[in-house]
Amino acid sequence: MINFDYLTLKAFMEENIDFLIDSRLQKIQQPTRRDFLLSFRNRSDSKKIYININPTYFHLCFTTDENIKKRDIILPKKPPMFCMLLRKYIESARVQDVRVPHYERILEIDFKSSNEFDENINLTLAIEMMGKYSNVILYNSDTKIILGCAHNVGSEKSREREVAGTIPYVYPPKQTYKRDILRHSGEINYETLNEDFLGISKNFQELVKNIPLEKIKDYVELKNTTPSIAGNKFSLYSELLDSPILQDSVNSMIDNYYAKEQEQILFKQLSLKLQNITNTKYKKITNSLKKINYQINKKNKGEEYKKYGDLILSNLYNGKDYTKSITVKDWDNNKDIEIPLDDTLTLKENASKYYKLYNKSKDSGEKLITLANEMTSEKEYLEQIKFTIINAESLNVLKEIEAEISDNPKPQKENDTLIDSVMINGFKVYIGKNNRQNDIIVSKISRGEDYWFHTQNCAGSHILLKVPDSNEPDEETIYECCKLAKQYSTAKNSTKIGVIYTKRKFLKKPPKANLGYVTYKNEKEIIVGD
Repeated sequence: MINFDYLTLKAFMEENIDFLIDSRLQKIQQPTRRDFLLSFRNRSDSKKIYININPTYFHLCFTTDENIKKRDIILPKKPPMFCMLLRKYIESARVQDVRVPHYERILEIDFKSSNEFDENINLTLAIEMMGKYSNVILYNSDTKIILGCAHNVGSEKSREREVAGTIPYVYPPKQTYKRDILRHSGEINYETLNEDFLGISKNFQELVKNIPLEKIKDYVELKNTTPSIAGNKFSLYSELLDSPILQDSVNSMIDNYYAKEQEQILFKQLSLKLQNITNTKYKKITNSLKKINYQINKKNKGEEYKKYGDLILSNLYNGKDYTKSITVKDWDNNKDIEIPLDDTLTLKENASKYYKLYNKSKDSGEKLITLANEMTSEKEYLEQIKFTIINAESLNVLKEIEAEISDNPKPQKENDTLIDSVMINGFKVYIGKNNRQNDIIVSKISRGEDYWFHTQNCAGSHILLKVPDSNEPDEETIYECCKLAKQYSTAKNSTKIGVIYTKRKFLKKPPKANLGYVTYKNEKEIIVGD
């Protein structure tokens, strides 16, 4: 990931200074401890500045609603204390000036505000983009005294510079060992530009290798910028990138790049979290199922108990009461067997004891079989969940899965779910990417004459072929849908797999069944190969 550097910050400021100056700060929101949304309005135009001081992807830009969704920004019910402080001092205040101190990764916004006595006061919001030291600080422009900050920096964290309320605001220590590249002439070492000159980041150093000094100076002076993105890189100059995609503005470059990076990071984090939760549940239920199956096999001795009781009763006159065992003829196997007895009981009482053990074993076995069936169903459900997590393609799909497996699921609106669809020979075909989408496909989207497809005996997506006005699909369309079911299943790499299909009217969702689970009848099967 490219770090947000001085040149990018300065280019952003120069591009947007005309809008910011004389604008009014209408709303202040702080979704988390490390990010902020500031809504500005200038004349008839409104924009939101997004500030992120996370050490991994610190940056700031005007953002769009689309990119706010990508960042998964959720506002808390109760705003943090620092947010309340900002609202108290600068909400509704007007911007007087905006600047980036020379070679500093700090954007300073000056506000004209008023205090509780209705006296005019000058305040400055300093947004510091400095890696793990990134911060948002509000201070009095006249006295330089800090009113508050996103996070305090005490002497135990930094020996060079403390940041906290009631102490003076000072800039970070100057890097006196570095020079101004605009005043430099002569040879330069391309491997140490970042260490030798002010305002040069390591990423910029990598991009300008072997470029003449005068051209580098043009870049530093931000002459003729062409903001672009190429894969996991961005640059203010498209010629420094391979296969660049030009952006509308510096702001668009920042917003689009970091929104995508944040979405990918959030996607990976949530995917890993859900996999850990599901794997833990799957391991637990698999172990429980093994133990229950062991008990079921053990309970199969019930028939042996019944046999012992029958043999004892048929040999009452050949044996003796109150003995430790009796030897009888097992006519089924044509051999003599010895049956253990309780020597405190008569033969009849021993036979009765074995019958009781048989009845107990029979009742217990039936309960265990029922429990094993329930656990097998739950295991198959978790296998389906694991499949959908691994094959999820968007953060929204993962969040739907998270809501499904959460201990306290939040109700979701159906119109919040976007279900993928494709056209096959003029027919619309829906693809369920998780159990919630599978359930919506079956219960809301489908009609009686539509066709439902699913791979046989393995986890996969529900595929629904919509059939309008009894326009029956041909065999080619049916086969293409079967191929789609194979593609979106755990058997996608198999040489061949059976795909079952039937009409929607032959599907049934059992009461209290897991989300997306259905039973079916009148199904047909097609074997799909590579």
